[in-house]
Amino acid sequence: MREMLRKVIAEAAKELFDIDVDVSLERTDEQFGDFACNIAMQLAGKLKGNPRDIAQQLAEKLASSEAISTADLAGPGFLNITLTDEALLEMSQAQPESILNGQKILVEYSDPNPFKPLHAGHLYTTLVGDVIARLVENAGAETIRLNFGGDVGMHVGKTMWAVIKELGGEDVEKLKALPTDTLGLWMGQRYVEGNNAFDDDEAANAEIREVNKHVYQVHADGDCESSFAQIYWYLRDQSYEFFKQLYEELQVKSFDRFIPESEVAAPGLKAVQEHTPGVFQESDGAVVFNGDAHGLHTRVFINNEGLPTYEAKDVGLSLTKWNDYHPDRSIIITATEQKQYMQVVIKAIEQFEPDAAHATTHLTHGVVKLTGGVKMSSRKGNILSAFDILEAARAAGKQSGQAENEEVVLAGIKYAFVKSRLGGDIIYDPNESIATEGNSGPYLQYAHARARSILRKAEDAVQKNTDTPDLNPAERTLVRKLGEYAEVVEQATAELAPHIICTYLYELAQTFNRFYEQTKVIGSDNEAFRLHLVDNYASTLKNGLELLGIHAPEQM
Repeated sequence: MREMLRKVIAEAAKELFDIDVDVSLERTDEQFGDFACNIAMQLAGKLKGNPRDIAQQLAEKLASSEAISTADLAGPGFLNITLTDEALLEMSQAQPESILNGQKILVEYSDPNPFKPLHAGHLYTTLVGDVIARLVENAGAETIRLNFGGDVGMHVGKTMWAVIKELGGEDVEKLKALPTDTLGLWMGQRYVEGNNAFDDDEAANAEIREVNKHVYQVHADGDCESSFAQIYWYLRDQSYEFFKQLYEELQVKSFDRFIPESEVAAPGLKAVQEHTPGVFQESDGAVVFNGDAHGLHTRVFINNEGLPTYEAKDVGLSLTKWNDYHPDRSIIITATEQKQYMQVVIKAIEQFEPDAAHATTHLTHGVVKLTGGVKMSSRKGNILSAFDILEAARAAGKQSGQAENEEVVLAGIKYAFVKSRLGGDIIYDPNESIATEGNSGPYLQYAHARARSILRKAEDAVQKNTDTPDLNPAERTLVRKLGEYAEVVEQATAELAPHIICTYLYELAQTFNRFYEQTKVIGSDNEAFRLHLVDNYASTLKNGLELLGIHAPEQM
């Protein structure tokens, strides 16, 4: 309908002034109409005329359109356009267009590292990434979900060093005798010990560096037999089991591929070496990219021990994704603190594989904090884990009487994490997230269940009138809001901004509540039509919640 309206206005301008113009329409407050248009302001410059006079001519011309009820002048030459009831009802039935049809889009998110605690930031990127993948998939794109994790690197060396120290040597049987349900916590404690020793103890620092080299050698040799290798592979496998458990609990869509750092370290190292000197330069025994020349900062890609850094591995990851998929777009979601880091990596890749760099979109999210604003750190040991968030939500659910309803708990967490604009920090309040009042996932679930309850009550009612009546003010407001859904989803998809959908669904639920307070549905003369509105509202809520990965219950 919006496109049809733009076409009608453009045709009116062409007929009146013989000028082709791109028509921009903006939603306006209902008291002023349904759309506002500044076309007269655009035409005034070309015609060297008074914009109000131009707007008046356009308004008179548009009055004959079947879709337009009124076109009124406003301000220095704006047009406020009100649609007919029929046009508004047609718009309320519209579904989002497949704006990404024919495109192949990679979405990389979650990215937890084996051998380290799985913190709340990983929960954040998992949930936001799942929604973004749903959006681009819903828009028609061939969507490939990727998960990248650091199974090699200094963090692994730190954990492995502390594990062997705790076991009293490379004791595989002693390790495997530890209970698996607490092994993740145990491994996280070892990482903290290793990290502290690396920072505080010079001898331990040297030992950890040797352990780190040993991990790389395990991969280079394909070693699965030595005691060291058995400990490494066992802990790596257990880490992936923990991740799998989390994804199952969160009910996110399955990943198409897990790419470990060990898979991309070699191609990343090779690419850097092949472009040294040139893109990269040697510096004090290491290999760096001179970001200063591009307004960025300089970073090390190969350290002075000849090992690839995170930067080189990300080069390998980018090349792997490009060579394996040749996507139209490759979306990466990381914490905001990695923004400048990724700018350097992408700029380096741009120097020798520009297509891969230009296809990359890097999105960032803020830090997850508990109420009170305390930042957590896995290095310090005061990590806020993903499982801590889940347990806090369940505890809040138990307190509110929703303890047995895991769908409500998940709705609370997911909505709390995606309702804010991507990029800022999240202050997570479990009690607020689980509330069935206010701007929360459970509130929207309850809103959907309430609408379905109305429809169930009406199943045996006698529907008195099946005609479409003239809309009363409450009906019109609801229909108008329903008509925004397709535009909202398309905007959220184009901007990769899930919070736009959250804001819309909450506003829609509030609009319906006012409608239901003001308008009798069952037993009214317009019962059939109003039940149709209730059904449309419930379906719209359900569709929107599904895009957010939230279950829409039939009853609560």
